[in-house]
Amino acid sequence: MLLPVTADAEWIDNRDALQAWLDALPVAASVGVDTEFMRRNTFHPQLALLQLGWNGRHALVDPLAFEIGDALQPRLGDGTAVTVMHSASEDLETLAPLLPDGPRQLFDTQIAAAFVGMGLGISYRALVAELAGVDLDKGETRSDWLQRPLTDSQRAYAALDVVYLKTIHEQLSERLQQRDRSAWHAEDCERLKRRASHRDGDPQPQRALRAAAEWPREKQALLRRLLLWRDRSARNLDRPRPWLMDDTLALSLAAQPATTLSDLEQRSRGQRALRSAQRSELFELMSQPVEADEIAATARIPAHPQGNAKKALAAMKQEVDDRATALDLPSGLLCPRKVLEEYVVTTEWPEFLEGWRREVLHDQLPALLPA
Repeated sequence: MLLPVTADAEWIDNRDALQAWLDALPVAASVGVDTEFMRRNTFHPQLALLQLGWNGRHALVDPLAFEIGDALQPRLGDGTAVTVMHSASEDLETLAPLLPDGPRQLFDTQIAAAFVGMGLGISYRALVAELAGVDLDKGETRSDWLQRPLTDSQRAYAALDVVYLKTIHEQLSERLQQRDRSAWHAEDCERLKRRASHRDGDPQPQRALRAAAEWPREKQALLRRLLLWRDRSARNLDRPRPWLMDDTLALSLAAQPATTLSDLEQRSRGQRALRSAQRSELFELMSQPVEADEIAATARIPAHPQGNAKKALAAMKQEVDDRATALDLPSGLLCPRKVLEEYVVTTEWPEFLEGWRREVLHDQLPALLPA
C-alpha cells in the first residue's frame, strides 16, 4: 500500500483568487469537490471549508472569509463541468444555499462503486485504497473545521479528500461504461440532487413514526401538524429538530394534547430550544381542531407488515435479491427493504422504484402483492 501524496493546495480567501482558479478550468472539466462542515448545534450545516481539485491543481477555499456562491454557480451550477463527489448527499445539502439546484452534472463515486460491484456505501478511504493503492489517514475526521487558522494537518487531510477523485472518477466511469450502467448511475445522481434541493423538508414527516401506524386518521393528522411545525421552527431558529421537540414528545402530544400551557411546560422539560414563545405557539397549534381536509391531506403511516403482507414481503425480498444477483448489484441499491415494506402495506408503487428500477422490477413485484 502506498503512502498518500503531499498535496500542494492553494489557500483561497478572497473572491478574485477563487474566480481566477475557476477561470483556468477547461469548459468541460471534471472537478473534484468536497466540503468540511459543522452541525453540532444548528439545523443547517455550517460550511467551514470547500475543497476543489482538477488535473493536479487543488484549492482549499475559505467560506468564512468571503461569499463564494456567485463564483461557483456559473461553473458548477450552470456550466458543462462534471462535479465529482463522494457520498454527496450531505455535501449537496451544505452547498444548497450556494448551488440551489446542485451541480449541473454530478458524478457520485460512492453510487458509481455500487453499480460496478464494489458494494453499497463504500467509504472514500476504502475506494482510494482499492483503486489508487493508497492508505489515507483518518486522523482529522472529528476536527473543528470552523477554527482559524487551520492546522497543517487539517489542510493536508482536507486536500486529500479531492486529490484522488480524478483517478477514481476515470476508473469508475470506464467500469460503468463496460457494464452499460452509466445511464442508471446518472439517474441516481439526479435523484440525489433533487432530494438535496427539497429545502422545505418532507411534507409527510409522520410516515417515519411507525409507532403511530394504528392510530385514528385524526390523530395521525395532528401528529403531522406538530412535526411540520417542528421542521419550520427548527429551520427558522437554526436549531436541531429534537431541541424543539423530540419524537417521543411529538407522539405524546399528538396522542394526548396538553390541556394547559403549564401542562405543556411540564411535559416538554428538557427540550433545549423550546422557549416560551415557541411553547405558546405549539400550544395554540395543538388546540385547534383537526378538519376533514387536513385528514385527507395526511398520508397514512405504513404499519409493519403482518400476516399475508409479511409473506408477500418475504417473496418480494427474494425476488429483489435474485434480480440483484443476476445484475451483479447490491440488493439494497436495487430496492431497500424499507421500500418493500411500505409497498406491501400501501400497495402503491413507490416513487423510489421509478426510472430504471421500474424496468427491472415492475413485471415481478405487483404480482406478489397480498390479495
